[in-house]
Amino acid sequence: MKQVLGRKQTSRNEDWQRAWEHIEELISPEEVKSFADTALAEIRTATAGKRAAYAYSAGKDSIVLASLCERAGIRTGYFAYCDLDYPAFVEWVKKNKPEGVVMMHTGYGLDWLYHHQNLIFAEGIVGQRWHQISQRGPFTKMFFDNHLDLLLMGHRTIDGNNCGPDGYIRKKTGEVRFSPLRAWPHEALLGYIRYNGLPLPPIYGWKDGWVQGTHAWPEREFCSQDIMKGYREVYEIDPAIILKAAERLPSARSFLMGVGA
Repeated sequence: MKQVLGRKQTSRNEDWQRAWEHIEELISPEEVKSFADTALAEIRTATAGKRAAYAYSAGKDSIVLASLCERAGIRTGYFAYCDLDYPAFVEWVKKNKPEGVVMMHTGYGLDWLYHHQNLIFAEGIVGQRWHQISQRGPFTKMFFDNHLDLLLMGHRTIDGNNCGPDGYIRKKTGEVRFSPLRAWPHEALLGYIRYNGLPLPPIYGWKDGWVQGTHAWPEREFCSQDIMKGYREVYEIDPAIILKAAERLPSARSFLMGVGA
């Protein structure tokens, strides 16, 4: 294997795209199989005799996780989404998600965002709240609402995620998460997707899609210093999103006035 990608936060979108287009030159099917076999063994051991499910974000990590879980006999997953997600992305998920994935609407939308406008394209300490809203909170809800013993995650340490020393995160509340992909480099993940013919959502073809990931549109990164830049990028992806947002958000209306829409 030839490892050319670093942390998602530091690798450029063009680096990701180049690696995806030339993934056969970076990792072989045999090397990918070795990673997959190890993960499958861990999943089977971790879930034996337990009520387990997996978190599905429909991003590259969870697409691989879902495939492995299906192969290991874990066929229940949960996808958290809201009205602030890109409509084209949500439609893709409905058509391409594994059959056992349950879609869970979190209730967030423009009315909520109107009362939390400081979060629009926020980063740093303020932006960290998005993780609780779109990830941590829904994960916990998945776990307890469905009386799980274990929730499998697609988290990997190379992305800066805390996966625990042994892959487990055990909380005082009783919540237990396990990350079988924690040691996977990006090349192994991309190789698994390519060699298994797994479909990718449209986000990876959008501007900076490999870096931005599956976040809702107000979570778009690298726009906190210029909120109009954020609106412009979302508008180029789907103008209807900003046209609708302008019905509630003054900053969205200002953007539209600036572009003459």
